[in-house]
Amino acid sequence: MGFSTDAIHVGQEPDPSTGAVVAPIYQTSTYVQEEMGKHKGYEYARSANPTRSALERNLARLEGGERALAFASGMAAINAVMTLLKSGDHVICSHAVYGGVYRLFTKVLLRFGLEFSFVDTTSAAEVEKAFKKNTRLLYIETPTNPTMAVSDLREMSRLARARGVPLVVDNTFMSPYLQRPLEFGADMVVHSTTKFLNGHSDSIGGAVILNRQEDYDRLYFIQKSAGAILGPFDCWLVLRGVKTLAVRMPQHDKNGRAIAAFLEPHRKVQRVFYPGLKSHPQHELAKKQMKGFGAMLSFELGSLGAAQRMLRQVKVCSLGESLGGVETLISHPATMTHASVPPEERQKIGITDGLVRISVGIEDVEDLIADLDRALTHV
Repeated sequence: MGFSTDAIHVGQEPDPSTGAVVAPIYQTSTYVQEEMGKHKGYEYARSANPTRSALERNLARLEGGERALAFASGMAAINAVMTLLKSGDHVICSHAVYGGVYRLFTKVLLRFGLEFSFVDTTSAAEVEKAFKKNTRLLYIETPTNPTMAVSDLREMSRLARARGVPLVVDNTFMSPYLQRPLEFGADMVVHSTTKFLNGHSDSIGGAVILNRQEDYDRLYFIQKSAGAILGPFDCWLVLRGVKTLAVRMPQHDKNGRAIAAFLEPHRKVQRVFYPGLKSHPQHELAKKQMKGFGAMLSFELGSLGAAQRMLRQVKVCSLGESLGGVETLISHPATMTHASVPPEERQKIGITDGLVRISVGIEDVEDLIADLDRALTHV
């Protein structure tokens, strides 16, 4: 079936007991067993919940994977993947990842003996140089948050497989509607379902989608043992949001392209980071591995003061963290999403004090442009 049909129907079949069109919220902590050792597939809600199972089936289909696991947040999903490793293992990671990932890796997991190398994963040569004898995982964001650098998924997969190392891709920025990393050889895909999958800024969640049964079994054991599960109501919210994913993403993409085209020649803007622009260094690659260019972009204003003046003036765009909702969110990465990254590291990867990030919503784009244009007059 097509993507839209899958988004609406997989995991969301009419309830067999009542005929309800919408998947029920199974708000329960436990399940009655018919006798010792005999149950109906569910025994305790940390281990499994029907609403969560429905969401996991749905997300697996949309990403083109065999199985999926839903977690309490995107960070919980990433942390679960990292607990597949052991002390002494080495991870290669995109150098411009979300600040929360950098914080988890450098402030938490380092204490448990994992090693991390943050490299420019747009360069196959840099990635190849970073491999060590103890490298056990290659983790990338593409496009990266917030610099919008695009890594070659097929090439990253080739490098990882040549060394028997799994490739994990954060696909949050694109959603499976615009990019499906498993089709290019990735082993696991992670999402913050909070973002485009849910799409309405009213749920926190995460997911891992994969193909290999061995990986699934190990991750399911971690999910069940550590308990960072997504609750049934949040699962239901994401299922509801996913139903309109194929309608929302084209509008996000259309508006994103229009905002980037408006900002690029603007006299107050020094540079725009958006894969849909021909000026983007990986524009041609983005066309090959993405169905569209999405709603995420960043632009450089030159200084902290310029960014502050501009962000004080926006009215239609909402100043706030997060992304992927129907409303346009605008943020300042250096003091918000990436505040946990040391200033010298931020500078190295292009997260300057003058960088502003936009998650373009699905409002009338003329209103968004007018809002940005007016705010930029104060720069």
